[in-house]
Amino acid sequence: MIRCSVFIATSLDGFIARKNGDLDWLPGSDGVTGSEDYGFHEFFTSIDTLVMGRNTYELALTFKEWPYHGKSVVVLSSRFPKIPTNLAEGVEGTSLLPKELMHRLVASGSAHVYVDGGKTIQSFLQANLIQEMTITRIPILIGEGISLFGALPHDIKLQHLSTSAFESGFVQSKYKVTNVA
Repeated sequence: MIRCSVFIATSLDGFIARKNGDLDWLPGSDGVTGSEDYGFHEFFTSIDTLVMGRNTYELALTFKEWPYHGKSVVVLSSRFPKIPTNLAEGVEGTSLLPKELMHRLVASGSAHVYVDGGKTIQSFLQANLIQEMTITRIPILIGEGISLFGALPHDIKLQHLSTSAFESGFVQSKYKVTNVA
């Protein structure tokens, strides 16, 4: 059975980016990373496919190095993004709805999907496709921006699995989504 997970950071007031998509408030966004990875490496090695929205994909293209080598990347967009030739084999664009995409990923043998990007996470939550979420809260208030969670057609029940506090002030909580269809 295929599993979909979220691993994301938010400001303390629940934003994943500024209104313009900028991540300048997020430690590491300047390319300087600390020694702590907050469990991301372990999580990343557990996934085989990454599904993200076009905005998240275009942001990743600005990084010094493509961070998703070795993983299958699917970009959800009604406007297909330009895929550089050096990424052509590992990246594809689609306008499939989340449930249709999941059927295709199951048929292709995918086992663990990392869902990233605000609108993409929201659409997968609304379709009851997310099983687990790891949310790291960064101790900063940015006032406004792109919210991790948008309006929902129904409540989504979560079971708290764990919370860790780090010296950096980051607080990471893991949740199991209990009402997945």
